[in-house]
Amino acid sequence: MIFFRSDYSQGAHPDVLEALIKTNAEHTDGYGLDPHCERAAKMVKDFIGRDDCGVHMMVGGTPTNVALIAAALRPYESVIAPRTGHIYIHETGAVEATGHRVVAMNGVNGKLTPELIDLARDEFEDEHTPLPRLVYISQPTETGSIYSKAELTAISEKCKEKNMLLYIDGARLGVALTCKDNDTTIEELAALCDAFYIGGTKNGALFGEALVIFDPDTEKNFRFFMKRQCGLLAKGRLIGVQFEALLEGGRESAFYKIAKEMNRTADRLKEGLKALGTEFYSESQTNQLFPVFTKKVKEELEKDFFFHQWAPEKNGKVPVRLVTSWGTTDKEVDAFLNRVKELTK
Repeated sequence: MIFFRSDYSQGAHPDVLEALIKTNAEHTDGYGLDPHCERAAKMVKDFIGRDDCGVHMMVGGTPTNVALIAAALRPYESVIAPRTGHIYIHETGAVEATGHRVVAMNGVNGKLTPELIDLARDEFEDEHTPLPRLVYISQPTETGSIYSKAELTAISEKCKEKNMLLYIDGARLGVALTCKDNDTTIEELAALCDAFYIGGTKNGALFGEALVIFDPDTEKNFRFFMKRQCGLLAKGRLIGVQFEALLEGGRESAFYKIAKEMNRTADRLKEGLKALGTEFYSESQTNQLFPVFTKKVKEELEKDFFFHQWAPEKNGKVPVRLVTSWGTTDKEVDAFLNRVKELTK
């Protein structure tokens, strides 16, 4: 079976695993209060070119999103997000469980716009309705598209105009930063938001994300929110060790190399499918692809390949999601393309 199910179905990238093995016998303090987490936090600050921030080693994406939003908002405040956003569609109401409504808008290719933010705010009247206070987006989006620097700047300016916070989910930030269409550096992205995170789980780590908080009110007592939202790992150093391995080398780090390779194999897969005349459900720029197959072709492919059905069958056609990971090989990509060719000729 060849896996295109997700970019975290494999274990750790060899560089990360080597670092974990090397430090395995060490004794350190717990809950992220250890030299590895401290060094990783310093590396993150160097990575983004800023030190006026808090950096927290988080377990995974959902705890990161929930803890950050809970810390940022008063009980009567709400979040604006794309309808395809992870906090709305794939986190089982975790944000709402903290008491904050997610106002979901129909994005443009998975993306919010300043106009959609205004439209969402039109629903706010007074103290009888939740006050929109935070905008949530992801880079890249859940459909694999990316925001350009101009789009991010426009959203950032809209947030400032409306006295709102901007939070960027960076679960797959690596592939956004290294895809061929990207025009935004990590330093520029950091300057445009109030908080974001650098995803490790989907970029070669066993698990873990590095959350960066610029807003001082959100940063204040944030560790209390980490603990309350079950995001404070006792063996926190395991996250720090992984980010040390991922970020060592700056622009030549494993973080960037892994992401570039995921994009490269995804581009090979996408171009091969296009050459076979495959229809796509949405236009992706990163390592998530959304081809559409007939039900019969999809069922035949499932005998040898593991992937995710993205949307219900309609008129005999089924959108699926293919995701390349750090371990995806050209041989695996070509095997999939050859099988599609056999089934569609």
